[in-house]
Amino acid sequence: MRADFQGWVGAQQARFEDVLRELLPRAEAAPQRLHEAMRYAVLDGGKRVRPLLAFAAGELAGAQQARVDAAAAAVELIHAYSLVHDDMPCMDDDVLRRGKPTCHVQYDEATALLVGDSLQALAFQLLAEHRLSDDAARQLEMVKLLAVASGSRGMAGGQAIDLASVGKALTLPELEFMHIHKTGALIRAAILLGASCGDQTSSDQLDKLDRFGKLIGLAFQVVDDVLDCEADTATLGKTAGKDADNDKPTYVSLLGLQAARNMAQRLHGEALETLAEFGPAAQRLRELADFIVLRKY
Repeated sequence: MRADFQGWVGAQQARFEDVLRELLPRAEAAPQRLHEAMRYAVLDGGKRVRPLLAFAAGELAGAQQARVDAAAAAVELIHAYSLVHDDMPCMDDDVLRRGKPTCHVQYDEATALLVGDSLQALAFQLLAEHRLSDDAARQLEMVKLLAVASGSRGMAGGQAIDLASVGKALTLPELEFMHIHKTGALIRAAILLGASCGDQTSSDQLDKLDRFGKLIGLAFQVVDDVLDCEADTATLGKTAGKDADNDKPTYVSLLGLQAARNMAQRLHGEALETLAEFGPAAQRLRELADFIVLRKY
């Protein structure tokens, strides 16, 4: 990473951690165990890729930082809830997330289930109680956008397909369809919500940002599959090789390691092409695209 970009990422991550600490319920507030577990699941971990994408899109659109913070927090809470539920024994049954015990291991399964439910509810509370736009109809569309991205036509639907695909040989279009929903939907939502907090983007430009999100969301998953084969558990902060052990279809199992790397590079190039008309205003989005494809964890 370039020094100025690395500095921006570090500053945004640290600032956003404080935002999340303020928006989450206090650990000492009743019910204390649930609130403590919610904070455990969200704070002090993760790359915060989705909030960073929201911040970059918000900068491009001239959005007020406080508005983007609320939208980014809502997306990150949905993401965190999905990880808590995905790690549970009824789904991926994992014991490590972000370098520490998963929520159901640290607490218990019932608490983890309620943590996910509560984080999802809090995400939509944030979108309702903070001013994200001066146009009420636009803000309502933003709420709908996150709801669709989170539900059966987005992330949850993608997870359902993932669970149903264990042990099956998917075609490339089928694998892409799954990950456009499971991983890509929230990434696209983060970008569009960040941009929608401002007023300097046209509907055509929002379409281009959505296309960028779709491409970089797919690239994110391809790189995840490559890292699952190449990196170790300590580096990843989660159990390495889990997908292969569980006989899940991945880009590596379908294409091979080198072809998967090539696919990530192709998606990266196509994503950058969609930003051409934005000029210097999209520099942070370009740098985040580089980070997503070149990351080692």
